[in-house]
Amino acid sequence: MNEANNINTEALDHTVERLCRVSEENYIDPFARLDWPEELDRDTWFTSPELISIEGTSLWDELDESQRKTLSFYEAVGFYSINIHGERRLIEGLASRLYRKDHDGVTPYLHHFLDEENKHMVYFGRFCTRYANGPYPEKKFAFVQEYEKGEEDFLFFAEIMVFEEIVDIFNRKQAKDDRLHPLAKEINWLHHFEEARHLSFGREFVKVLWQRYSPNWTDDTLKRVRETIGSFIGATWREYYNPSVYKDAGLADPFAVRKMALAHPASLARRTEISAALLKFLSTNGIVPNAKELPL
Repeated sequence: MNEANNINTEALDHTVERLCRVSEENYIDPFARLDWPEELDRDTWFTSPELISIEGTSLWDELDESQRKTLSFYEAVGFYSINIHGERRLIEGLASRLYRKDHDGVTPYLHHFLDEENKHMVYFGRFCTRYANGPYPEKKFAFVQEYEKGEEDFLFFAEIMVFEEIVDIFNRKQAKDDRLHPLAKEINWLHHFEEARHLSFGREFVKVLWQRYSPNWTDDTLKRVRETIGSFIGATWREYYNPSVYKDAGLADPFAVRKMALAHPASLARRTEISAALLKFLSTNGIVPNAKELPL
């Protein structure tokens, strides 16, 4: 119990203790775990077809299997690039929050969090640099603004949770897909295996931060926070529709492809399905009461 703020942190405290123990018992060496062939057999899938951004569109129907598999490779590079940039931001943010008095209860797990995110960058970065032309550039931009007490911390952890909730659905589905190249399947499994712990921590910590700070925020701040989360969800999803991926896969007019895919009902249905648990969490906890109405 956090007496000063009358916030019950018991669930978070138990989560931190359990996750620290599990991380210690399940340490993975990122340099020894995976086999990295000199060349990849490109005549296979690297992204589950149902998760490819243009799946369900008329353009997808026009592609033959070889073209679809080529696109699946570059979509994998795009997905891994999204993870590299997201985890880099996460690592920077976590490192700056170590040993702060208002976070002292979670600091032990932040060390494991940092270590595991760094390992994930090894998997994703090695794939992109060894088999492609490196990660695709980051598209998001940070804006400088002033915050109310607790607002910046809350948004940092809430945005990390949003990012990881979406990524983990992709990981979970692809970790079980025997159609994928073994290396792609294993990368997805390894990431999910450790991200599941990060998500458990993130959900509990976001709830505590919300309960601790939001009652003291003005209506304008609450509105800004909710709009920021909604905008971040939309911006995160737009990263999954990358013109550079389409160009490298040999699709004509990649920006038109992006525009078409983003607007297509099949894509919206996929985003809605993948976002469902995240939006339910935000609504149930009063963070974004009408989260299901957010534009995806």
